[in-house]
Amino acid sequence: MNIVVLAGGTSTERDVSIVTSVNVCESLRRNGHNANIIDVFLGSNQYKSSTEFFQEQNDLNKLAEYLKGQSGEIEELLEERKRINGGFFGPNVLDLCKAADIVFIGLHGMNGEDGKIQAAFDLLGIRYTGTGYLSSAVSMSKELTKKVLVSEGVPMPKGISLYKGHKIEYVPYPCVVKPCCGGSSVGVSIVNNEEEFKKAVEAAFEFEDTILVEEYIQGREFSVAVIDGKALPVIEIEPLEGFYDYKNKYNAGATKETCPANISEDIAQKMQRWAEKACEAAGVEVYSRVDILLNEDDEIFCLEINTLPGMTPTSLIPQEAAAEGMSYDELTEKIIEVSMKKYE
Repeated sequence: MNIVVLAGGTSTERDVSIVTSVNVCESLRRNGHNANIIDVFLGSNQYKSSTEFFQEQNDLNKLAEYLKGQSGEIEELLEERKRINGGFFGPNVLDLCKAADIVFIGLHGMNGEDGKIQAAFDLLGIRYTGTGYLSSAVSMSKELTKKVLVSEGVPMPKGISLYKGHKIEYVPYPCVVKPCCGGSSVGVSIVNNEEEFKKAVEAAFEFEDTILVEEYIQGREFSVAVIDGKALPVIEIEPLEGFYDYKNKYNAGATKETCPANISEDIAQKMQRWAEKACEAAGVEVYSRVDILLNEDDEIFCLEINTLPGMTPTSLIPQEAAAEGMSYDELTEKIIEVSMKKYE
């Protein structure tokens, strides 16, 4: 198949997206597809035709270096694009996506994982990997996720939304402060007193105008991938320092990961059922990853649903797939296969 791997974008997870996309594109090529990467925001004018784009055997690592080199200019380019009333999609992006048999969305975070691109593709008749626009939007917003999942009985930490300019009278410490729609734990803080809380709120509001304040659950961290409605083996995440933040997620060796997790079969099955239930409640299709906490009393708490989970060398979903005997190349092929079912 001719496949566009959509990378980059404008979110705080832009560089992670580029790493994901390189790994995915290399895998798709090994699987025999005509695959190539394009940055959704920057686009490209170098291809005379879609055929040239799909058949090019370019050095993906060099392309990644170039795209990462542009990351520092994204804010300036965004302002310029707004000034000239330009759209979000870069040159030739939509034309190439229309020409593809399917688009593998390698984006993470805002303007990629929040349903906007999925909605545009639906209107344009472009096929893509992953879940649809509505479930993407619900899952991207931790505020909406909590409202949907809790009403369906899925256990989650207690918490409230806090809007810029508003105040809350009482905060139980310790607590967790996080941006409502951010990914990769960017802007997340664990706080123990009023001084730390004020700093954490200030930091989180730098990213968004809505943030979440949740009770802090002391316990072990896990994640469960769900593909085509079925949970994969549970993986435990043990950061060597602090919690599972951006640094620990993407620095090799910063976190110990165990899959299958060293927990009882009963607890593992409960986690898998809750992960499947969370995805079902939010309407998430194809593939995703649900983050989970287990406290000292063996109580399970679902934290969030990642609808476009990372596919980097340190990412969790490839490790979970491997524990079930599925190679990275088989995983990317499975994602393509399940995604195509949406269009049958």
